[in-house]
Amino acid sequence: MTSPKKKTKLKEPVRVRTKKLADGSESFYLDIYVNGKRSYEFLKLYLLPEVSAKVKEQNRATRAAVEAIKSQRIIDITNGKAGIRRNAGWQKLLLTDWLDKFKAAQERKGIRNIALLGSVIKVVTLYGKKTRMGDIDKKWALGFIDWLQNSYNRQNKVSEGIRNSAYAPKEGRISQGTAVSYISQLSIALNAAVRAEVLGENPFMLLSAAERVKKPESQRQFLTIEELKKITATDCYNPVVKQAYLFSCYCGLRMSDIYALKWKDVQMNDGRYLLSVVMKKTSTPVYIPLSNNALAWLPERNEDENSPIFSGLPSLMTINKILKVWAKSAGIDKHLTFHTSRHTFGTLMMTVGADLYTTCKLMGHSDVRTTQIYAKIVDSKKIEAVNLVDKMFEKRNEKEEND
Repeated sequence: MTSPKKKTKLKEPVRVRTKKLADGSESFYLDIYVNGKRSYEFLKLYLLPEVSAKVKEQNRATRAAVEAIKSQRIIDITNGKAGIRRNAGWQKLLLTDWLDKFKAAQERKGIRNIALLGSVIKVVTLYGKKTRMGDIDKKWALGFIDWLQNSYNRQNKVSEGIRNSAYAPKEGRISQGTAVSYISQLSIALNAAVRAEVLGENPFMLLSAAERVKKPESQRQFLTIEELKKITATDCYNPVVKQAYLFSCYCGLRMSDIYALKWKDVQMNDGRYLLSVVMKKTSTPVYIPLSNNALAWLPERNEDENSPIFSGLPSLMTINKILKVWAKSAGIDKHLTFHTSRHTFGTLMMTVGADLYTTCKLMGHSDVRTTQIYAKIVDSKKIEAVNLVDKMFEKRNEKEEND
C-alpha cells in the first residue's frame, strides 16, 4: 500500500512581516521574492500596543488593510508573469498631461491648498516639457533630483512666472525643504499613476536612503504658555478663527482636519469628551481626549451631527492673515500660521511631562522620530532656563567683587 502523497504547499511571492519599533509598535512591510530577487515594501502601517478596545479594533482594521495590499501585489505579480501588459499607449502620455489630470481630479475632490502641485507642474515642465510616462525610471528620478538641487534656481522661477509662489525661495538656489516638498508632491502624483496603470512603478519609491533628498530638521514655531495666555485674552476680529485656532492649540489638529471636523466626531466616553477622527494627511485614526480648555473653544453644538463644527472658516491664506493681525494685537512677535497651533500642542504636551509615545499617538504621527522634535524643543528651553540662572549669578558675583 502506497503512502498518500504529501500536498506541496505553494510559496507565496509576497509575505507580510513586521519590524519592532522603539516606541513598542510594529511596522508592517512586505517581503517580495520574484524571479530570484528579493525586495521590501514598507507600508507605513503600524500595529499598536493593545491598551484598549479601540486600539484592538484599529489593529484589526490595519491587518485587514495590509492583507488587501498583499493580495493586490500578488495579483500584479501574477498578471506580469501571465504576460498581461499595460496599454502601450500610456507610455506616450506626457508627464505634464498626467499631472494636469491629477491636479484637476484633486480639485474635484475638494482638496485644499494644491498651489504646491501647480508649482510642481511648472517645475517639471521646465525640467523636461516632453517627458513621457515611458521615460520615467530611476535614472530619470535621480536626474531630476540632481537638477532640482544643483541647477534649478530663482532665475528659473522668474522665467516660469511663479516668482510669487508661496514655495519660491527668495533668492539663490532652491532650498532643501522646498526640494523635499516638490519631490514629495510629484511622488504622490506618480503613485496615483501607478494605481491608474499609467505607470509601471514609481521610481522615487525605489531610491535608497542615500539617494533621497533629506528633509531638513524644521524650526518649529510655537506659542509658550505665557504667549498662549496673552493671545487668548486678546480679541480677534474673526471669532471663528480664534475658536478654531485655540481649539487646535489644545488638541493638535491640522487645518485640514479642522475644516473636516463634524459634530459627530465629538463623542462621550466614560464621562469624558473625545475626538474620534481619521487624519486627512496620514489617514491615521486618532482618539483625542478633550481637556476643559479645548471644550471651552467649541462653538454651540448643532443638532445636525453631520454639520461642520467650525462653520464659516475662511481660506487658509485668509486665516493666516488674520492670525498675523491678532498676534500683533497681543504683542506677540512671532510669525503665526495655523500650523503653529499644532506645534503649540506638541510642545505643551512635552512641557507638562507627557511621554513621547502618548504625544506621538495624540498627534497622529506615524513615526515617533517626528514627535522627538518637540522633546528637543523642550530640552533646549530647559537649557536656556539654566543658562539664565547662571548668568544671573555671574552678574551678582561681578557686582559683589566691584563693591
